Amino acid sequence: MEQRFNEELKDLFTRSTRLQFVRQNADLEMEGEIVGYSLTPLAVQEDSFASETRLTLTVRMRYRNNKVEGQDKEETLSAYRNFPADRMLTDVQDQLIGELIKEITDQIFNTTMSNW
Repeated sequence: MEQRFNEELKDLFTRSTRLQFVRQNADLEMEGEIVGYSLTPLAVQEDSFASETRLTLTVRMRYRNNKVEGQDKEETLSAYRNFPADRMLTDVQDQLIGELIKEITDQIFNTTMSNW
C-alpha cells in the first residue's frame, strides 16, 4: 500500500504542476507515513450485528517549503469508505484502498499547493 500511495502522490504532482523530482536543493520537501488502517462496525441492528463496516486510512504528512518561510505544515489526514458487513474485506479492499489513496493524495495536494 505504501508504494501505491507514493506512486499516486508522485503522479498527481507531476501531472498537476511543473515541479520535478530532484535529489538535493528541492523547492519543497514532503514526507510522511501511513499511521492508521482500521475497520469499524457501523449501523448495529436489532440482532447486534453491524450492517456496514467502515475502512479508514490515516496518513501523517510533513511538508517543508524551502522557497517561502512560514509555510511548513504537518498534518494528519484521513479518509474512509463504508461497505456492507456481509462482504469480506478481501473482496472490496483493492477498490476501497484505491479510492482512499486518491482522496488523501488530493487532500495533500490541495493542502500543500494552495499557496504555491
